[in-house]
Amino acid sequence: MLRRVTGHGERVGGLWLEVTGAGEPVVLLHGAGMDSRLWDGVVPELAGRHTVIRYDARGLGRSDQPTGPYLDVDDLRTVLDHVRVDRAALVGLSMGGETALDFALAEPGRVASLALVGTSVSGWDWPRTPELAAYDRARGDGAADLLATLELEIWAGLGNGPPGGALIERMVVDNARRRVGAEAYALFPAEDALPRLATIAVPTLVLWGEHDHPEIAVIARRLLVEMPGATGEPVPDADHYLPLRTPDHLTEQLLRHLA
Repeated sequence: MLRRVTGHGERVGGLWLEVTGAGEPVVLLHGAGMDSRLWDGVVPELAGRHTVIRYDARGLGRSDQPTGPYLDVDDLRTVLDHVRVDRAALVGLSMGGETALDFALAEPGRVASLALVGTSVSGWDWPRTPELAAYDRARGDGAADLLATLELEIWAGLGNGPPGGALIERMVVDNARRRVGAEAYALFPAEDALPRLATIAVPTLVLWGEHDHPEIAVIARRLLVEMPGATGEPVPDADHYLPLRTPDHLTEQLLRHLA
């Protein structure tokens, strides 16, 4: 069991990370256009029973911009090595869930369990709806202000009011300009996770907000069907930013899953 309590930020390889609490290690992975503030409402109680590791993905939050091609899976490995964790539970939202799945396939011995929240999955064929097409164009064109606007329109279905709305909007706006520069360097794994889901046998919790983009529910149900160790359910009163919309409910679900 890892026992380490710091609660302050540190850096490794250009990545900002924080380690809080004591107990079996849990890594929190945020989505695209966000940063580790996504988990602010979850960390305090979770850290009462676990060593909680959260970090800002490359090019987002307080982490450095990439200067060349990079893989999110490699960055996760760097963080685990830095904090001397051989095996951890991974909790990932959206892009963070995709990274968790890819890492579980690349390094199965280092993953104790998975919690996938509103997750994406590498290899998924997203529908070419007008709003998602506009979103992709804004990313490709480096139109940061438009990207932030579309991000909130598509993914923050519950708007900018409480709970969590003010921080969601602040995170998205803060990261929009950094994101369009960083994504030019992002690489994808050599093999997609989608056709290999059945080979991931660790205990897996799958959650998604009832007000999230409809495709997220389609992905979640595919995971529940194909992953042998998966259980889960939709969460009322939540959109894509579920940890900030229903932090108490998510914390309860995670503690039960990780027990």
